[in-house]
Amino acid sequence: MAPPVVDVVEVRKAFDRTEVLRGVSFRLDKGETLVVMGGSGSGKTVLLRHVAGLVRPDSGEVRAFGINIERLSEEELLPIRRRMGYVFQGAALFDSLSVYENVAFPLREHTELAEGEIRERIVHVLSLVGLGEDILRLLPSELSGGMRKRVGVARALVIEPELMLFDEPTAGLDPTNSKMVGELIVQLKDGVGDTSIVVTHDVELARTVADRLAILMDGRFAVVGRPDEVMTSGGPAVQAFLAGEAR
Repeated sequence: MAPPVVDVVEVRKAFDRTEVLRGVSFRLDKGETLVVMGGSGSGKTVLLRHVAGLVRPDSGEVRAFGINIERLSEEELLPIRRRMGYVFQGAALFDSLSVYENVAFPLREHTELAEGEIRERIVHVLSLVGLGEDILRLLPSELSGGMRKRVGVARALVIEPELMLFDEPTAGLDPTNSKMVGELIVQLKDGVGDTSIVVTHDVELARTVADRLAILMDGRFAVVGRPDEVMTSGGPAVQAFLAGEAR
């Protein structure tokens, strides 16, 4: 059996004496999409940031691509982060940079590609998310919310990552754009970024993209399983949570 892309073992994390993660464990295999749901402040984003090496656990282990990353220096983390694409909540585009420069940023940071190659790759990843060359010179403020999200996904994809990390990818979007983002995540499973972790409060998105669904409660996974299993057979607390999120 191939080693998991991500392996998290008994991770604990506290901030100002508030324990956010209380022994979270999971593994993510290649080609799999794990969706993590939970209430506001439940630690979903904190868990995702552990996988990216942006937060260090107080205890426990985080392995990415078979490498323990929880104690690596920033310099040692760089080659591992190059294998990940992170889609931040709200897209987190640079306001003063054009779409072209926003998407080019990871390539300039992590590669030595010539400008012609950079442009070619930018146009390609924008096409993957349903956008054309006509937006290259636009600033983020000139884009709709849905377009900004797609540019954020394109920026994450441009380094051709093996692992995609999505933090609330449909937050703030209308139902049409939310559906589009879900369909895009599903499409990625056929190419670059075929393995992903999606943190969300969106039940419909979870139904659309998840191979496995995990519900984070009280700092632990209350349940992990196929979406249909979790949504129909989870305990009372899980059902209450899902009913509230679905409203």
